[in-house]
Amino acid sequence: MKKLDISVIPGDGIGKEVVPEALRVLDTIAKVHGGLTLNYTHYPWSSEYYVEHGKMMPDNGLDLLSQSDAIFLGAVGDPSLVKDHISLGGLLLKIRREFEQVINIRPAKQIKGIVSPLTNPRDFDIMIVRENSEGEYSSSGGRVHHGIDEIVVQNSIFTKKAVSRVMEYAFELARKRNGHLTSATKSNGIVHSMPFWDDVLAEVSQNYKDIPTKSEHIDALSAFFITKPHTLDVVVASNLFGDILSDIGAAIMGSIGIAPAGNINLNGKYPSMFEPVHGSAPDIYGKGIANPVGQIWTAKMMLDHFDEMEMGTVLLHAIEQTLQSGIKTPDIGGNSNTTEVTDAIIAKIEELA
Repeated sequence: MKKLDISVIPGDGIGKEVVPEALRVLDTIAKVHGGLTLNYTHYPWSSEYYVEHGKMMPDNGLDLLSQSDAIFLGAVGDPSLVKDHISLGGLLLKIRREFEQVINIRPAKQIKGIVSPLTNPRDFDIMIVRENSEGEYSSSGGRVHHGIDEIVVQNSIFTKKAVSRVMEYAFELARKRNGHLTSATKSNGIVHSMPFWDDVLAEVSQNYKDIPTKSEHIDALSAFFITKPHTLDVVVASNLFGDILSDIGAAIMGSIGIAPAGNINLNGKYPSMFEPVHGSAPDIYGKGIANPVGQIWTAKMMLDHFDEMEMGTVLLHAIEQTLQSGIKTPDIGGNSNTTEVTDAIIAKIEELA
């Protein structure tokens, strides 16, 4: 019997609604399929916690999280209580950085039962592999002077180590998917970092000659996500480019409310963290209409991470069959509430078993 210790952080807003629903689904699939025991430790770290304690997590928060096998996060942020840069920097980004979660993976897939805004989506199935530790989001730079003389410098930091490892991860993923790899670049306009990115791609690709590889400029690639997403498989990108492309991916799926993500630690020193792409949506919190699919699909990604692929596959099938039956929350054209969608997914899991 495999046992997994999961740190659960519902966080803010609808995170507090959809995380418990996803845990119900996880418990059901673990029980139905057997061979897996899930032990949860819940942490109430959130913007409300900050208001009370002056910090997003206690001083030993990372030590507590480090004892788990994975972190299951809901959403972070409530601007009415705490400024976003404080809430994100004190919880989500702090965990990503301190736990060396150097890769972010986000699927963009045509989901049965959800109407894509694309006229002819043609069953696209993309996995975006985003460098998650440096690049354009490096905290390097500053502001000097004031008024008309003010100067701002924002440095992008790219290292051979980080770029190589995200590309190696992407190539390995493409090999498992029996697919191909596309690299996002902009070497015709960003004349230092992006040619370096391209050079590393050429070097790493020598070890993956069985994987068809191409490089596309980010502006063209963004258009391809909309005009011909079915031609893409694994897409590897820098921090900023991966962030943009994954939001386009969520849009062509039909709703950012269904998109999952994983922040992956590669060296085994710390747990990885799984979170939906959507935010805390304070405008709908408490109304019972939050879409739980993003959090539940995130649970599927966590199962896959632990090589529980069969459970993950069943879970995704249950999601799709529930949506196809018309049981959906209002954001994707339905009239069901959060709990009703979860109940239907659980029933489908039991039926599929």
